[in-house]
Amino acid sequence: MRLTESQLAVLEAASATDDRPIDDLAAEIGEKPETVTRAAFELADEGLLAVSEAEQVSVTVTDEGGEYVETALPEIQLHRAALDAGADDAPQSMGEVIGGADLEGGAVDIALSNYARKGYGSIESGEITADPDVDPADDSESLALEAIASAGPAETAPDETASDRDASIEPPESIDADVLGSLERRGLIERSESTVRSVTLTDDGVTALMEGIETAETVDRLTPELLTSGEWRDVEFAEYNVEADAETATGGRKHILRQTADRVKDVLVGMGFREMEGPHADSEFWINDCLFMPQDHPARTHWDQFALDLPPMESIPPGLLDRVERAHREGWGEDGDGYHSPWTEDVARAIDLRGHTTSLSMRHLSGFALGDLEPPQRFFSVEKVYRNDTLDPTHLLEFFQIEGWVMAENLSVRDLMGTFEEFYRQFGITDVQFKPHYNPYTEPSFELFGRHPETDELIEIGNSGLFRQEVLGPLGVECDVMAWGLALERLLMLMYGFDDIRDVHGTLCDLELLRETEVVR
Repeated sequence: MRLTESQLAVLEAASATDDRPIDDLAAEIGEKPETVTRAAFELADEGLLAVSEAEQVSVTVTDEGGEYVETALPEIQLHRAALDAGADDAPQSMGEVIGGADLEGGAVDIALSNYARKGYGSIESGEITADPDVDPADDSESLALEAIASAGPAETAPDETASDRDASIEPPESIDADVLGSLERRGLIERSESTVRSVTLTDDGVTALMEGIETAETVDRLTPELLTSGEWRDVEFAEYNVEADAETATGGRKHILRQTADRVKDVLVGMGFREMEGPHADSEFWINDCLFMPQDHPARTHWDQFALDLPPMESIPPGLLDRVERAHREGWGEDGDGYHSPWTEDVARAIDLRGHTTSLSMRHLSGFALGDLEPPQRFFSVEKVYRNDTLDPTHLLEFFQIEGWVMAENLSVRDLMGTFEEFYRQFGITDVQFKPHYNPYTEPSFELFGRHPETDELIEIGNSGLFRQEVLGPLGVECDVMAWGLALERLLMLMYGFDDIRDVHGTLCDLELLRETEVVR
């Protein structure tokens, strides 16, 4: 029997009694893993080796996770501080307890979001209580994080980060899969999956080694030198196994959300709408004040919005600014009353990341974007918005909103509902339901719900209504305007049955799903 040098080296390094990983063989014989893999499959085709595959899950503690291993999870630190402050006997000021916990920045939000979830106590109306019977030493996430960290190399240099000192390791079998998933979502560990191939000598392989094997010098390609010298007649060419596994090469492609956005644009343009565009960072005036949202509304705090440290916006029409202020203070029209709440120009000019694309609608309806518009008009946008939400299967910090509005005389709720039914019918969605709702800027107002094709649950897919006179009056609009904001990601969930937005958007998305799913246009 004749084999190539690499095939013979792999055969001699393999064991008849133990599975040997290909990476170990490659290191031992000084070849690249891909060369050893190719040789192993070639030998397997000859019946000399058996190749087995196993899926391996590896985890690595992140820098943030390493910090909590040294100290404690933020919610545990908050619980300790709450007990020290006496919150087990009576509710204590949340601000004082947070100060005592020595938590800063994002760690405060992390602690607050996990404190009640884990049963450490309650947080209500700015006060915190602590359950003295809960033992942080039994915290499953803390125990799992410590177990993963301790499974890494024992000796570390003082200046090494967690990612430097903790090699990728298999998670201990005692760790629950849900706990691992929670740690991964919190960014405390990084998890990866890989295929480990191992080889074992077969009986035929053992026999071949005992009988002796000749080494054949082979070439893997025909070169100009071989042709001109005539040596090609004497050399032995390597055989190619066209059925052997090969690494899959995937090219770039448009994200499924972008594909869906393009489809939405096509549908709305087909329904007679024009697209509008505008800034992602805008003044509070366009984002909220024009929408008749009081400046002390909870949704306008940093808990819901992202404020930017930028100079105030100057380019606001002074007449429009005065009219919007009057609507807030006094109301609009004969029966208007206003909010009788604080309103300042400084707040109106402050810059935020937009929490909805209705700021674009305000710019266009006021004539600021394109000049005065005469009815009838139809406009839409499909762009990103930003909200300080808690991450879950239906909420992200940034997402796409389908904004739209129609300006015409004598619009009614039936016109609004009929527009939605026609729009969603284009995507094969016919079960759209409406629920009365309250918005500061529309009356009447409706939430939209669609039925999930897999779970059969109704999920909220948008908000809508007819703009109030307190919104339209200051803008100079004298006819009816119906408007809506729909979630592009939720539309995608209804179209394809996804039950978690994070499967298609963000750092935890399923790349294979994104490569395989195609939006039909």
